[in-house]
Amino acid sequence: MRGKNTTQVVCVAEFWALEGKTGELIEALHVLMKPTHAEEGCIRYELNQRVDDERGITFIEKWKNQEAFDRHCATNYITHYFNDVRPQLVERFEVKLYQEILP
Repeated sequence: MRGKNTTQVVCVAEFWALEGKTGELIEALHVLMKPTHAEEGCIRYELNQRVDDERGITFIEKWKNQEAFDRHCATNYITHYFNDVRPQLVERFEVKLYQEILP
């Protein structure tokens, strides 16, 4: 069996914009990038748009550990996004956590 990095946390957060709201969703998510990159424990926080469905916007994230990820989720700007901004722009979303399989 291959080894896993059991300390770091990889998060894939996928959002599907409401019809006509893709640009607004991208802007709302882009605002989260600068403060997140400054967080202790943030290794990767990358925003992507699906090629086959432009309404699909995805963060690929990597965190030093679960504690760093949990702190991130509790920040004011993340809770504001999920509680206040997301309902106006997002049709559906899914947040999944992974452990990296090592080479």
